[in-house]
Amino acid sequence: MTTTSTTTGPAKKGPATRFGSRQQLQQILAFAGLVVIFAFFSFASPYFLDWANVKGILLATAVTGIMALGATFVIATGGIDLSVGTGMTLCSVMTGVFLANLGLPLVVGVLGGLAIGALIGLLNGLNVSYLRLPPFIATLAMMMVAQGLSLVISGTKPIYFSDVGGFDQLAAGELIPGLPNAVLIFFAAAAIAGVTLSKTLTGRYALSIGSNEEATAISGVDVRRWKVVIYTVAGLFTGLAGVVMASRLNSAQPGLGLGYELEAIAAVVIGGTSLRGGKATILGTVIGALIMATLTNGLRIMSIPQEWQKVAVGIVIVLAVYADILRRGKEA
Repeated sequence: MTTTSTTTGPAKKGPATRFGSRQQLQQILAFAGLVVIFAFFSFASPYFLDWANVKGILLATAVTGIMALGATFVIATGGIDLSVGTGMTLCSVMTGVFLANLGLPLVVGVLGGLAIGALIGLLNGLNVSYLRLPPFIATLAMMMVAQGLSLVISGTKPIYFSDVGGFDQLAAGELIPGLPNAVLIFFAAAAIAGVTLSKTLTGRYALSIGSNEEATAISGVDVRRWKVVIYTVAGLFTGLAGVVMASRLNSAQPGLGLGYELEAIAAVVIGGTSLRGGKATILGTVIGALIMATLTNGLRIMSIPQEWQKVAVGIVIVLAVYADILRRGKEA
């Protein structure tokens, strides 16, 4: 997987190395945090290190992590995407409609799920760029729209893939013995995201827009058009997460989705991507997603009540955002 050193846009080139070193330090600290959390739960519960439980952590990481990969691009621009959770659910439901209800071929149904994700991202990008809605409001509205459509289209009932041969194997199958395909999809998606962020105009302009949108526009970049592209790319990852979730459950559950966006955003920020934009790292996002999944799984296996699990996740989010504020203060 590829990570990026921070690009500060066409108007600011000097501090890039300093920002990059801080970013690497954040990744090291995040990884150290993952090791500490993993070690704590290993001592706290004899069942934590059981391979079946570890696979459960990796499976949970796959869905949250894929959503977080897309969110990384949006947050790199200084935006936010609150629609990834319910958007993922809508993509799952539409995949169910394509495959289970309409009986389309497996490849067509999967591509259809990805296309719905891209459409969600496209609409978000248009609302932010051309209607000039604040990203928070635009994606909050999309979050509610996606949630409502999921319930309406499914009739508030799950859509099962029992008669869709091979669909469950997309996530639960094991091309590598002992490692679910969903995990391989996540790592492959992370590699693609890393290359996109560090080696393509999409990633370069995402960082540049987040660092200094006005300077980027003055340099001749069509900021509005590139924001639409970036949100659409993020939507593709949302669609992929929806397909993987549907395959993992072998059903499309229209009631899922709410809350996933917070875990995805937390994973992005924990990994070192700044909420103010201009700095992003895919490797850090992967580590952040592992931290969120490990924390949730460890609390569950210790029989911590679900309400306290939410408290713990909320505290982690607050700490992650506060750490981002401290980082930005030092960089200033």
